Amino acid sequence: MPFEWRTEGRTLLLLTAAFVAALWIPFDAPRFENSLHEAFALLQWYAREHVVSCLLPALLIAGAIAVFISQGAVIRLLGAGANKVVAYGIASVSGTILAVCSCTVLPLFGGLYKRGAGLGPAIAFLYSGPAINILAIVLTAKVLGFELGAARAIGAVSFSVIIGLVMAALYRREERERNATAGGGDMVLPEDGFAFSTGAVVALFALMIVFLVFANWPKADPADSALWHAVFEWKWPLAGLSAAGAALVLVLGLGFCWWRVALVAALVAALAVALPDQPQFAIAGGVVGLCVVAALQPGAGRDWFEQTWGFAKLILPLLLVGVLVAGFLLGRPGQEGLIPSAWVAAAVGGNSLASNAFAAIAGAFMYFATLTEIPITQALLGAGMGKGPALALLLAGPALSLPNMLVIRGFLGTQKTVVYVALVVVMATVTGMAYGTYAG
Repeated sequence: MPFEWRTEGRTLLLLTAAFVAALWIPFDAPRFENSLHEAFALLQWYAREHVVSCLLPALLIAGAIAVFISQGAVIRLLGAGANKVVAYGIASVSGTILAVCSCTVLPLFGGLYKRGAGLGPAIAFLYSGPAINILAIVLTAKVLGFELGAARAIGAVSFSVIIGLVMAALYRREERERNATAGGGDMVLPEDGFAFSTGAVVALFALMIVFLVFANWPKADPADSALWHAVFEWKWPLAGLSAAGAALVLVLGLGFCWWRVALVAALVAALAVALPDQPQFAIAGGVVGLCVVAALQPGAGRDWFEQTWGFAKLILPLLLVGVLVAGFLLGRPGQEGLIPSAWVAAAVGGNSLASNAFAAIAGAFMYFATLTEIPITQALLGAGMGKGPALALLLAGPALSLPNMLVIRGFLGTQKTVVYVALVVVMATVTGMAYGTYAG
């Protein structure tokens, strides 16, 4: 058979790289051995502290969003003829509903724009889709601190609206011509597959979010208010009540099989009583039990399970690999990985214009799979990264990547793509500097 570079050449390159690595990687060097230890130590800490109590319930919420909230209804509000306040408002928070990465959002953006969505709302949607992922916002607050999580959420929503408005203003003449040529650009979208009681859906999401908040309520410091201390002391009873309320909504409001839900509730209660100091077992039992109940429930329940499982398959492997890589290269906070902390501090330490710009530009060209930016940022912070550059990285990185830019260029052309990327990078840099000054 002839040698085909497209297939065999790739195999040859991989084998060559593996052979060179086997020859030259200093496996017995103390720094390399310590880096391997840091990789798995960070993975273990991440799994114990964040995956069960934070990520698993958040995956359930993300799966429920995909089923119980009408994506089609959201998209219909982004057309060129839609109310601008409504269009930008919906587009700016669409990421909480879609939970996509910088590349997954591209076909959705392309479909919207080509079928008549206004440039401004479409750009707001393009940025917010990967930037305001509900899993990312929750995990950012849990792992990196509430302040940085809140700053990321507020910054991402603000960015999407401002960038969309600026792009619409800069290219308003082209947009008028496009709309006239397209005859108004009516959007043809599929009908929604489910109809649920609005009250039941709102109650379910409210209770699941309340559970997520209380289950991850951090330990109070001596300087915190009495209310904060009281909530921490009662966090698990409050989380349990919210979980029980969600179970009632599933049965009474959404028609789930009552005895299956009751069995899961009994399992969770038994684990909570038997292992009061290890609540992760009760949480894991509840999540797994609810997934089984949903999988056995025809219609929306099964769809909920499939969406949750889809998010888990997509996110968990990438997240765990990202944690391992971050631990290997940068170590745990306060520890050394393969890359010396002094190098990190020199590039993105402090709160200078150069450090914020470097973080924003590097983040814009890197590809972050969903949620992997969090352990990477955590490791960078531990190695000496400033809080301002950390926020700049979080605001520019998930929304952009080099593959993302190349595809956007195919939809918008070179000039609009360059302007869009420049707006993201400049705003991330400025916002990072402002936050770094505030955070000290």
